[in-house]
Amino acid sequence: MAEETSDRTFWGRLASWGPYHAMMRLATASPRRQFVVLAAFPILWILTQHLGPMLQMLRVSLTDAYPVAPGVEQHFTLENYARFFGDSIFWMPFFRTLIFAGVFTFCTLIITYPVAYFLARHVSRKNQMLFLLLLLIPFWVGEIVRTYAIMILLGNTGAVNLALKTLGLIDRPIPFMYTSFSMGVGIVYLTALYMLLPLYSALEKLPKSMNEAAADLGAGAWTRFRRVSLPLTIEGISSGCTLVFLISTGFYATPVLLGGPSTTVFAETIAGFFHVAGDEWPTGAAFATIMFMAALIITTVFQKLMNALRKGEKK
Repeated sequence: MAEETSDRTFWGRLASWGPYHAMMRLATASPRRQFVVLAAFPILWILTQHLGPMLQMLRVSLTDAYPVAPGVEQHFTLENYARFFGDSIFWMPFFRTLIFAGVFTFCTLIITYPVAYFLARHVSRKNQMLFLLLLLIPFWVGEIVRTYAIMILLGNTGAVNLALKTLGLIDRPIPFMYTSFSMGVGIVYLTALYMLLPLYSALEKLPKSMNEAAADLGAGAWTRFRRVSLPLTIEGISSGCTLVFLISTGFYATPVLLGGPSTTVFAETIAGFFHVAGDEWPTGAAFATIMFMAALIITTVFQKLMNALRKGEKK
């Protein structure tokens, strides 16, 4: 109690201290200054922890060697980018990554939309947070742990094969592992939350009276979904698909652990350059920049299409 009184006294003295009071009054004198004070740290964090490393990667991709040895002059060049466009061996994992990311994003949308719809429309509001918490619990552990869980699930002696064998559907284990299927299951599982939350947010805001009005007008369940729910949740679909696609293009550990030789993705190619001598680091940085720009362009086009579709639905 004495400590609490001391704390209150300290903060009370600080609030009444002339310089502190003048500084706070100056900082909150206008809405613009209030915004600057509140946004200063987040903006600084974005610039130093997100934009800064990306700019550094871009700079490294334009050099002939990194890190530079003592006494050696560093030169800027575009040869690292030309290496990608000049050697078709790198194209296959690049386009495979984009195709996988698109397919897995679509699969994640198809799987999570019914879950989000049920959670937002058929679960009472007082229980929604409980269900969300249960869905969030697996994501409290790291990517590697969850990937190993998928390996245990799909292994030759895993739960899926044991269940199929117990039911008498198979005589020998099905080789799920180290295929596009196992990698897809892992990536969909790891990215489901990033799709679920935007969809749930969009569906939760959808007034139930709109579906009820459509039902009164004779619209069936499929018609209500196609003409009411789906168009009004395009924003959530757009946000979720963008997040999942961008995350899927950058996965490294999951494809390595769950995929096979025929599922090599571009992140593995990029990592290969950073596992050797420093003179290959600029090439890896250039390839990473190419992957980032390609994913950014695709998501920008996708956002434009979704915005046009949303405006068309409003008309």
